[in-house]
Amino acid sequence: MDSPDTPSLLSDGRQSAAALDIARGTRRMLLAAGFASLTELPLANGRRADLVALSDRGEVWIIEIKSSVIDFQVDQKWPEYREFCDRLMFAVAPEFPLDLLPRDTGWIVADRFGAEIVREAPSHPLAGARRKALVNRMARTAALRLQALADPDLKLEWI
Repeated sequence: MDSPDTPSLLSDGRQSAAALDIARGTRRMLLAAGFASLTELPLANGRRADLVALSDRGEVWIIEIKSSVIDFQVDQKWPEYREFCDRLMFAVAPEFPLDLLPRDTGWIVADRFGAEIVREAPSHPLAGARRKALVNRMARTAALRLQALADPDLKLEWI
């Protein structure tokens, strides 16, 4: 298993062990709810979303993972994700004080084994062209990651 400092197809090495645990549990919950998800997806605005999930109906969620209160307080780029999803959510550990999270987002409480949505995110549907571009980006990123798994000798930039 990779350490938090070792880049892999799931992490670029910047995530803490706590953040990786929150992501794992959240992805398990998303899969059970019918979503496919990708970690660390680069967006057209130059930001990188922690988790992007796609439902079988084409709904896109972005989940921002916050592993601590300090992580939440110092990282205020999350409003820039709103234009790339139908719903924006935060995923945090059970001990995180939920009253700190923005009221206009969804809230997920997660550990490494699973997660639960404790506050639904409001819907703000994407425009068709933006949705198509984002789903295309997700598909290409997923395909490149699979190719890197199948051919580890390839020297691809972190994808």
